[in-house]
Amino acid sequence: MTEETKTRRGPVLIDTDLPDAEAETPQDALPVPESEGHAMQQVTRIAARKTSWLGRLFWGGVLALIGMMVSLAVWDFVNELLTRNAYLGQVALGLLALVGFVLLIVLLRELVAFTRLSKIDALRREVADAKTDASLPVAQKIIKKLDGFYASREELRWPRQTVAEHQDNVFDGPDLIDLAERQLMAPLDQMAVLEVQTSARNVAAATALIPLAMVDVLVALTTNVRMVRRIAEVYGGRAGTLGSWRLLRAVATHLLATGAVAIGDDMISSVAGGGALSKVSRKFGEGVINGALTARVGLAAMEVCRPMPFNALKRPGVSGILKRALAGMLK
Repeated sequence: MTEETKTRRGPVLIDTDLPDAEAETPQDALPVPESEGHAMQQVTRIAARKTSWLGRLFWGGVLALIGMMVSLAVWDFVNELLTRNAYLGQVALGLLALVGFVLLIVLLRELVAFTRLSKIDALRREVADAKTDASLPVAQKIIKKLDGFYASREELRWPRQTVAEHQDNVFDGPDLIDLAERQLMAPLDQMAVLEVQTSARNVAAATALIPLAMVDVLVALTTNVRMVRRIAEVYGGRAGTLGSWRLLRAVATHLLATGAVAIGDDMISSVAGGGALSKVSRKFGEGVINGALTARVGLAAMEVCRPMPFNALKRPGVSGILKRALAGMLK
């Protein structure tokens, strides 16, 4: 230790006022990363996840084994009851027949639902092909199929009559298809957009108000499944339990393929007002983002369930739907 160090008294000052040094402020710090749309992103990826053939074989075998065990246990129960008491055994046998009849009806409804969904897919492909082919006879054939498909819809009675009255005056195939889209799809699109707005509002409110972890994921999943089913019903598809899962997977696959799962503040800046999300609570910002993702799921469901692709009518936008859905929450 030198004599200068021994004799120095007081605090040691370090000069940081150097010409090359730039002072950092708290505003220069990186923001804390937040999970944007975690609930909806997780739901979408879960729904779109494909099972390998080995997994399908395993779970199919497990379900078949459980079904055999349950069936054998029920049959042994009925036989034993018939042995002990014939009347009680007959009652149990009647109840078993009733359960089997209900299951048969459920299976038939699922089959009808799959048939309706497959018919919508076929109509959408035929409409796209007819639009490309530009042939008037092909377009007239498609219009006839659409008219028969919506023959039982009372709210489309006047639009169907309008198409029937004006189709003889149209001599171009694409123009005839555009006429049918404007008349038949416009009222259905309005009902579907209303369902999307309601679901987006419910998901946003639930995410912002419920503090429990993973509850927002369950709310988002149930709300989106119900929304997809209602949108399918709006366009004529009666989705059952298995049909709803098929639709949800198709919608999730569409979202992942188009890259619509990723979302940030820039996407909803027109709704929340620039950096407004940085000025409100994190939970509210998460709710707004989940609502936006729900709107995207709804629009993808419209694309999947609509028997005619968007052409003559403008495709709804997420920002417009989100503005109307969250108008009361952002005031």
